[in-house]
This record gives sequence, C-alpha cells and structure tokens, in this order.
Amino acid sequence: MHLLEGISLRKNIYWGLIKRLMVVMVFYTICRISFYFFNLSFFPDMTWDRMSTILLGGLKFDLAAVLYLNSLFILLTILPLAIKFHPTYQKILHYIFLITNGIGLAINIADNVYYRYTLRRTTITVFSQFENEHNFGALFFSFLVDYWYGFAFFFLILYLFIKVSNRIKVAGPQLKNKWTFYGSAVLLMPAIIYLFVGGVRGGFRHSTRPITISNAAEYATIPKDINLVLNTPFALMRTAKANVIERVDYFKSEEALSEVYTPLHVPSDTAAFKYENVVIIILESFSKEFVGAYNKNMGIKNYKGYSPYLDSLIGKSKAFQYSLSNGRKSIDAMPSVISSIPSIEVPYVLSHYSGNKVNSLASLLKEKGYYTSFFHGAPNGSMGLQAFAKMAGFDDYYGMTEYNNDDDFDGIWGIWDEKFLQYFANTLNTFKPPFLSTLFTVTSHPPHILPDEYKNTFKGGPLPIHKTIEYTDYSIKQFMKTASKMPWYKNTLFVFTADHPTAAIHYQVYNSDLGYYSIPLFFYQPGSDWSSFSDDIVQQIDIMPSVLGYLHYDKPYIAYGRNIFDPTVESFAFNYADNVYQAFIGNYLLQFDGKKSIALYDFRNDKRLKSNLLDEKPEVVNRMERKLKAFIQQYNNRMVDDNLTMEGPQSGPNRVGK
Repeated sequence: MHLLEGISLRKNIYWGLIKRLMVVMVFYTICRISFYFFNLSFFPDMTWDRMSTILLGGLKFDLAAVLYLNSLFILLTILPLAIKFHPTYQKILHYIFLITNGIGLAINIADNVYYRYTLRRTTITVFSQFENEHNFGALFFSFLVDYWYGFAFFFLILYLFIKVSNRIKVAGPQLKNKWTFYGSAVLLMPAIIYLFVGGVRGGFRHSTRPITISNAAEYATIPKDINLVLNTPFALMRTAKANVIERVDYFKSEEALSEVYTPLHVPSDTAAFKYENVVIIILESFSKEFVGAYNKNMGIKNYKGYSPYLDSLIGKSKAFQYSLSNGRKSIDAMPSVISSIPSIEVPYVLSHYSGNKVNSLASLLKEKGYYTSFFHGAPNGSMGLQAFAKMAGFDDYYGMTEYNNDDDFDGIWGIWDEKFLQYFANTLNTFKPPFLSTLFTVTSHPPHILPDEYKNTFKGGPLPIHKTIEYTDYSIKQFMKTASKMPWYKNTLFVFTADHPTAAIHYQVYNSDLGYYSIPLFFYQPGSDWSSFSDDIVQQIDIMPSVLGYLHYDKPYIAYGRNIFDPTVESFAFNYADNVYQAFIGNYLLQFDGKKSIALYDFRNDKRLKSNLLDEKPEVVNRMERKLKAFIQQYNNRMVDDNLTMEGPQSGPNRVGK
C-alpha cells in the first residue's frame, strides 16, 4: 500500500476517491431505475434479462459521465502536494464534489419528467431551444407545481447522496517521508490519468473510439431502451460539440442514388399558376388520438374525442388516416412544414447546418408576388420560431409584441388561442392577396390552463390536455367563422396540422413508434368537393410540395416530401427516433440503425407493433431499406454540401420526389 500513500486503507485519500466515485455510480444506477419507473408506460413488456442488460451496459456510460463531471475533483485529489490534506482544502474539495454531482443528479432526474415530451434523453440542443424564452421563471414555477413529485424525488436523492458522501473521511499524509510521499504521488498520477482516459473513452484499445450516444444501442433490445442505457449528463456532454450529420455513401453514383429517391422536384404540370391564398395552422401538441374523425375504425372501446369542429372540417377536406410528424419537438415541425426538411437527431434549426440556404414556401411564393407572414402568440423569439421564420424568408413576424395587449397573456406561454386567432383573422384581412400565412397555436401546452371565462365550459377528460384541446378546437371554429365573412376566404387553401403529438397517451393503441408520430394533417378549400379520407401515408414534409403542386408551381425546387395531389408518386413517411431511422411505405414500417435493418412491422394491422416481420419478408425489407438509404444519403450529403436549393449543384435524373 505504499504507493497508495497509506498504512490505513480506510482513510487513504486514493481509496476515498474510489469510494466517492463508486457512490456516484450507485446513485446514477438509482436514477436509471427511477427513470424507468417514472416512464413505465413507454417501456412495455420489460423482462429481467432485458433490464439486466440495460443496467450493466449503463455502467459504461455512467462511468464516462461521472469521470467527466468529476475531472476537477479528481485532479485536485491526485496533485502531489501535501496541502491537499489540509482541513480547509479538504472542505473545499468536498463541496466541489457535492455541488458537481448534485448538478449531475439533478440533470438526470429532470429527464424522469421531461422524457415524455421528447421521447429521448435531453441533449445540448435544449439550451438553444429555450435561450430566447423571456418567461423562464413562470415556466419553471409552473413545472415545479405540475411535477412536484419529481422535485421531491430529487431532494430525497440529494439528501441521501450528501448523507452517504459525508461518511467518507480522509486523513494524511500517511507516508511521513517526504521523498516517498512525493515519489509515490508522482508515479500514481500517470496511472490514474490512464485509467481516467480509458473510462471516458469506454475502453483502452487504441482502435476504440470514444463512446457516443449511438453506442448505447449495443445494450438495447429495442430502440427505446437506448434511453434507459444512457444518462442525461452523458447525452449533454457528448452532444456539446457533436457534428451529428455526416456524409454517407450507400450509393456510389449520383445517378444510382437519384434513380431510387431524389428531393429534386421538376414540375411537369402545364396548368396556369393559381394565385390562391395559403393559410397553414400548426396546432400545438395535437395528437391524432384527440380527433374523433381518425378513430372511427380504430376499435377503441368507449372512445371519446375532443375536437368536434375539426371532425366536421375533416369531413369536408382532403385527409389521410396515416398522417405523421417528422419529429417530436416544436422546432422539428417548422422546417418540416415550411421547408420540407425533416429532423434527424438534432433539429435542423439547432444543427451545425442551420445556416444553410433553404427553400421554403415563403421564399418560393414570394417570387410569385405573395406577401408572407408568420404568427405565433408567444413572446417574440420563443422557441427560435421567429429566427427560422426570418431565415425561411417570411416578410413579417407577428408575435406577442405585435399583438400588444398583455391582458390576454396566459401568464406562461403566450396569448390565449381564441384571442390570437381572432387577431390572426382580422390581420389577414388587411393583407393584399395573394398571401401565405402560417400560425402556430400555444394554449394546448402544459400546464393546460384555460381563460377564466371558459373554466366551466370545457370539462376535458382523463388527461389535463383534453380541456385545452377542446378550447383550441373551439378557437379554430371561431377563427373560421370570422374568416368565412371575409373576401379572401373562398380563395384560400387551408392546411391544418400539428407540430407533434403530445407525450400524454390515454388510448394505448397510440403507445407505439407509430402512435408517437401520429398527428392530424389535412387540406381544406372552401367550396371544394374533396370530402375524401385517404388510406395513403402523409407527413409534414409533404405540405410544401403539396401546396406548390396545388397551385401549379412551375419551377424546380428541393423538397424531401411528395406532392399528395400527384397520385403517381409513392406515398411514404420518414422520422427518426432513438438513433433509429423509420420509414413507412405501403403497409410496413421499417426501422434501420444506419447499418442494418432491425425491425419490420405491418403497422396497418399491427398498430402496437408487436410482431417483427424482419426475417419473414426479406424482399420488403430490401426494397424499403434501399429507399431509406437513398433518403438518408440525399439528406446528409446535401446538408453537408449546403445543397438544399436550386442554386446548389444538381445532378442525376429529373425525378419528382420519387
């Protein structure tokens, strides 16, 4: 024990370091178990074998996170200086340990609650997402009230952590000979540093690359298990400087790639351009399970919907049974809806490539003489939507500042939907047609409060969000009632969709990788004879090319979706979850990890995705994997090359979103 500076192992400073780090590791495992129980419904059919694999694999990621967070503490502990045994030095060291790891535990436990909103571990993008929020205090207080049990659990864990940590005592120096003391301390430093580097990298072999979020898949039986394997501090640190989008080369030639799939749209329509207005309404957190029109044939016992007006409107619209979001966050929706750019791992607006030049409905229709505007009732700058609206080329942004009446502020998120939608209608009436305008609602968002005058009107249902869904549905009804009296109304294409489904699930048929992305999406044109409910697949990135197709836009452009008004193009949908790419084509959902297909489901007949058909239908897997690879390559390489508009280099056959 000479090299460990002590005769008494119990109070040896190096043994104390090991014990402290082991204590943190134990509490990280407790956090992982609590994460599972807080989100039990998202991890069904858990088995002990599956959980044991998760717990053992998680230790690797916990060790990396613990070593990163405690790097200063470790350095100050192993310095070959006698002063490190001074009571004041030890007290400072102890507080560094408690504060650093207290923050780590807080971050970990926060995801116990926040996970249900994103269905992934929180990454560094969360700071960019909320950096423009001016009402953070109100938001924090609201979350404190709504999720008091999460805070209570954290303080219990913190109390136990401090109590256990306080029991670890250090004494010394135990080697009285200064040459032996300094010599052993100096010799131990490179050994400890070597162990530290191996721990944070996830291995000691020269060929071992530092472990990243994707390595968690090694211990995941199903993709969602990745979030149990990981811990939040690790996810934050590993994405701090991550360049998550890299070039891929599934297809060696541009011709072969474009033959399978290309986002290059070259319209062949010779009809004259229609100068109709376009109004897009993005509904906050509207899950498909809330909308009765989509659930008539779902076989849900005692089903109840909460959007009677949207139900009636869908009956007169071009709607789709399988309509999906391309992401799980509000900031995922904006590029998808406005620019036909999906979200892969990091929302486009928060990625390294957010400065790329992109097409958008605003920029393309402005070339046709349209006036373009974006409305969001939240404080200006909230969620980064104003910044993206500007980047996308909208002429004007209308937020809480332009509304200019804080009496209608809900105190947390923004102006009440009914008030802001009436403002929207009346402001549209001041625009000279043709115009494109997009509105993003706010009220159907936690903490799900209603204006005082409606607290006894909308009773909702089992979930808190149900009453705000009823209120927003009523607000849309009042907006359409007002708009219908205005001269521009009959010459307007309305598009309704949601940013993403809510995390709250009542009917378990939606508790799947299909349900997590199922949203309303339909097109309404006053006086049209559409009244069609298609069995096709439609997604948010289809909105831009569909609007352009409806208007007979005649110039080439880049869009990752398809024109739903063109029946010759195969319908499909794409999204990304838990480091897994998902493609919906025909009857099937394919899940692909970037290297190989890992699951195939008949999502139309197996809505809970229980039966993996991967080995039973190799021809389906091969065809879908080929198209998905082409989609990924077109996305990644064009993103890296800043080739998202017709100004970039184009090559390959002129296919129309094949």
